[in-house]
Amino acid sequence: MNFTIRYETTDKHNKTVTISDLGPATYSGSSCGDDQNGPKIAVQFGSGFSWTVNFTEEKSFYSIDSISFSYNTNDNTTFPDAKEKGVFTVSDHVAFRVPLNDIFRCNSLLTLGKNDVVQHYWDVHVQAFVQNGTVSTKEFLCDKDKTLTTVLPIVPTTVPSPTTTPSPKEKPEVGSYSVVNSNGTCLLATMGLQLNITHDKVASVININPNTTNFTGSCHPQTALLRLSSSSIKYLDFVFAVKNENRFYLKEVNVSMYLVNGSVFSIANNNLSYWDAPLGSSYMCNKEQTVSVSGAFQINTFDLRVQPFNVMEGKYSTAQECSLDDDTILIPIIVGAGLSGLIIVIVIAYLIGRRKSYAGYQTL
Repeated sequence: MNFTIRYETTDKHNKTVTISDLGPATYSGSSCGDDQNGPKIAVQFGSGFSWTVNFTEEKSFYSIDSISFSYNTNDNTTFPDAKEKGVFTVSDHVAFRVPLNDIFRCNSLLTLGKNDVVQHYWDVHVQAFVQNGTVSTKEFLCDKDKTLTTVLPIVPTTVPSPTTTPSPKEKPEVGSYSVVNSNGTCLLATMGLQLNITHDKVASVININPNTTNFTGSCHPQTALLRLSSSSIKYLDFVFAVKNENRFYLKEVNVSMYLVNGSVFSIANNNLSYWDAPLGSSYMCNKEQTVSVSGAFQINTFDLRVQPFNVMEGKYSTAQECSLDDDTILIPIIVGAGLSGLIIVIVIAYLIGRRKSYAGYQTL
């Protein structure tokens, strides 16, 4: 989250300041609630900034009820020329109703604006009234995330024509990424990545530089995560899943990054179906391949090889090649064409010979 505050200066001008560095933070006042009060999260950071969110319960639902943000213009570092000094608080009622035992998730950008403060939130994952101390695995999506995950096609589609054509980009550099857990390397990935973004009808192409990219992740029996991040990319998540107990595939891609104009671009799609291969093998595609996350965001991959499960001794297993790389299909095509041609020649020769056989008697 971050906060944009507008205040009046001593010379009667309006000035805007953005608060994005929230650390170090304390959590005094946070509570799981009791019979009289619902749970709340209270965060304090910087010089006099505080943020509080309250939750309420109603039958089979809980609500993210209200969010309050306070700032202190006596802080001369942040508000050196503020006309009015003191502590100011804005409070918004958001009223998100979530089924009990569900996680509320909103990877998309949410904006709250009231008085002179604009609040921005993204990548929100929260569950109040946790049952039996166990965090749920079921997610309740905000409306923006629902739109992304229900209308997006599984197969690649044509990106809407932007008003500005992106400048051509050279092939991205190939990077090698891995995830390690207590049992050793559990995920391997090698790929060149090119991001295609359309935002406000302006298209841009970004090559990921593996030399300035950080990576982490996690491995579980049914899912595996590879997360990339850099100075401009908050995160780029590749989530793999097991299907039918014997194959894996790329199920989900989430991205949140800063654009050149300073805005945050966030997209999530957990209904993908790419990079399908048997468990115990790797998936490989050397040719350029497109992962269509949404109409506004696609990923082009180059020299791709991934193995998210059953990695042995930190090495790739036998690869299943994508159809783009599979040249062996040309062999049966060539053989089939040759046989077809031979059959046609035989049939023609037979018909000619048959006509001569019944030509009748000739005059002596």
